[in-house]
Amino acid sequence: MAMTAEHPSEHDPAANDGRHAAAWPVLPIERQRRGSLVDQIVAAISGMVNRRELRVGTKMPSVRQFAKVNNVSTFTVVESYDRLLHLGVLSSRRGSGFFVARCGPDAQQPPCAPSSTASTPLTPVDALTPDLYSGQSEALPVGAGWLPPEWYGESTILDAVRHAMKIPAGRLRGYGHPLGFPSLRQHLSTTLSFDLCAVEPEQILLTHGASHAFDLVLRTLTRPGDVVFVEDPGYSNLLALVRHHGCIPVGIPRGAAGLDMEVLAKEAAAHHPKLMFVNTVLQNPLGTSLSQAQAHRLLALAEQYDFWLVEDDIYRELAAPGEASLAAMDGLRRVIRIASFSKTLSPVLRVGAVCASASLIPELVRVKMLTGLTTSEINERAVFDAVSNRAYRKQVERLAQHLLDAGARAQERLIDAGLQPLARPRGGMFVSAGWSTPATPERNGRTIAEQALRAGILLAPGEFFSLRAPATPWFRFNVAYAAEPQLLDFLRTCR
Repeated sequence: MAMTAEHPSEHDPAANDGRHAAAWPVLPIERQRRGSLVDQIVAAISGMVNRRELRVGTKMPSVRQFAKVNNVSTFTVVESYDRLLHLGVLSSRRGSGFFVARCGPDAQQPPCAPSSTASTPLTPVDALTPDLYSGQSEALPVGAGWLPPEWYGESTILDAVRHAMKIPAGRLRGYGHPLGFPSLRQHLSTTLSFDLCAVEPEQILLTHGASHAFDLVLRTLTRPGDVVFVEDPGYSNLLALVRHHGCIPVGIPRGAAGLDMEVLAKEAAAHHPKLMFVNTVLQNPLGTSLSQAQAHRLLALAEQYDFWLVEDDIYRELAAPGEASLAAMDGLRRVIRIASFSKTLSPVLRVGAVCASASLIPELVRVKMLTGLTTSEINERAVFDAVSNRAYRKQVERLAQHLLDAGARAQERLIDAGLQPLARPRGGMFVSAGWSTPATPERNGRTIAEQALRAGILLAPGEFFSLRAPATPWFRFNVAYAAEPQLLDFLRTCR
């Protein structure tokens, strides 16, 4: 049932975009149905986009207009729009509102639609992504970014959470420290100063995980139209986030040997980027680490062309000692280090940390407070309790060895199934592998992933991690699940 609007510009999502479309409909929200209102709104709008009932570039109603038409709270609409932004279904333009997003800079189809050619740009996030992150799917989570709970040391985490819940009554007032729980920041200051470089507690800002940290850095240091360098392939959410902020992502090729420094130097001279994101050790999705020589060259280029380096360092504790550290080499002058605890404790504990120069932290704090006030002290207390436990280091060492063994086994099994690794990682969570045959519209990473999903397997195709569709089909495999017979049997049918 469509709602007739007296003033089309107020209720018609396309009216302000110069298009003629029906008035914004009342969505079929069932308030008694299992699942939140947000889930229903996200599913309904995603379906409309996929069916092309909402075309690329169509302007969505404002938050207040949507809430009024559908008789829901503005908080529900804000959360729904935020999730649709995260999924790549919508984009936002400062001062203009929300719009149905493109799949890429040159694409004309809505998100989640299949590409017409193997070279068509794709958004790195699509409808498969919620299952990859939720952990609630019954499918085999081969493409997931988290490990089985038993690999983390369940008892340590559960004990830490129980202890954190015993928060003193006096701490139930207020929102918590803007920088984050002081005891955890002090602990991180001590360990980082011993392991990497001298860091004061006031140089550490706690966040809701690494993605929140990336968002704060982009909000603080960039403006729409700025050039941002990213690794290609690289972390899927980051690629989407850079675009969401109106920045122009430029991919720097990364392969088995690390970054292509010649391309980096050429692109830096041409574009003068505002900043570059780099995953120094156990990179997602390739699992490789930069050499000391490459890290030094990268710092030299950042100095020469005056851009920030944002070091995604969330896998550091799982890497071998002595791997290159941009933060240690630079002393946090132009390097901003991002860390989190989702890979060594649990992804449920959404706690990350930004380490930066003392001059930059106040502005990051201001943006953090503007966009979300403080972070969860209970989560931060739980992390502090876990990482300050004397058993934590041993637990991480066991996890790193477990991953090393699983990675070697995964590479062997994938080769037996007919795939070739893109690189040979020395540890970490991921192995990327695929076939050498060229991708086609009928057979590419995305179509194979959709076929796998129907077979009860969640795959993460190379399209998720690249600015443009890969020339050959490949996938990021979580080593915890990559040797499962169900997966290997499926891959053999795809040769």
